[in-house]
Amino acid sequence: MSEALVATEVPEASVPGASGARQFWRRLRAQRAAMVAAVVVALLVLVALAAPLLTALEGQDPTTYHPSLIDSARGGVPIGSFGGAGGDHWLGVEPQTGRDLFARLVYGARVSLGVALAATAVQVLLGVVVGVAAALGNRWVDQLLSRITDIIVAMPLMIMALALLAIVPSSFPRPVLVALIIGFVAWGTIGKIARAQTLTLKELDYVAAARLSGWGTFRIARRELLPGLAAPVITYAALMVPANISIEASLSFLGVGVKPPTPSWGQMLTSADVWYQAAPQYLLLPAAALFVTVLALTVLGDGVRTALDPRAASRLRVGTGRRQESKAGKSEAGKSEAVRSEAVKEGTA
Repeated sequence: MSEALVATEVPEASVPGASGARQFWRRLRAQRAAMVAAVVVALLVLVALAAPLLTALEGQDPTTYHPSLIDSARGGVPIGSFGGAGGDHWLGVEPQTGRDLFARLVYGARVSLGVALAATAVQVLLGVVVGVAAALGNRWVDQLLSRITDIIVAMPLMIMALALLAIVPSSFPRPVLVALIIGFVAWGTIGKIARAQTLTLKELDYVAAARLSGWGTFRIARRELLPGLAAPVITYAALMVPANISIEASLSFLGVGVKPPTPSWGQMLTSADVWYQAAPQYLLLPAAALFVTVLALTVLGDGVRTALDPRAASRLRVGTGRRQESKAGKSEAGKSEAVRSEAVKEGTA
């Protein structure tokens, strides 16, 4: 009985299934910017996964030093034009170390994307569990979990991350540590979203029908509430990934994130801050990679949000609302003029 009520009571975007998935993909494909962003993200993920193959094809690796390719007399500037770019080193080499820049860039994609995705997964898991538990618990449980969520939201993320990263032993894998810290410190917002959505869903008829059928709280949450949380959770998670990439890059730039020799785009920017004149490609390449990745993920996240909730206009369509309002106003004016003309004709007759 509850499954039948789901189809009639829950908005279409919140109901999982073949038809809902088809409509979601159709709406997403209709957004050209989102599809271009999806292709860019897919290429970035492919490059990150194929980093060993790509570096083997080039014949280099991200950690080997090449002192013969740098000019010691000039302070370690790469020899040759464009940072020593050529057939052996496609994007040149790093200043001072001579490590291959292309190899470090593609391996840095692995670290940056991996940390961001892992942190997002931790945020979603903690936020959904705490939010649903608060909404389904009694008054005391709700108050306790809500106050904990408020504290997490109010915490300054960068300061807490800096403090935790400073006290953890250096032997702990740094990318894993950065992902865990970002996830554990920044799940509060999605917890609030999950709680608010659960409070709305639990009042619907199909959830009441499931409760009257004798279902337990855990079964109701798994079978009836979690599918309804899919749309807002997926939407917010898609927007959290680029934010987490920026946080990882900021932590690495401050020197407390990923440590050398492990390559990371943020860590590369840290090393490049004094070489922007002598070797500008060392600064521009990781900065461009970060910019393209964050922009593509942001556009894709906005497209996912719009596809899941077609009633909401895309925030990227600047001016669309005004043009539509202008067209609507002209249409109404035309209709009014036609009505007046008809009235004049009838009065003349």
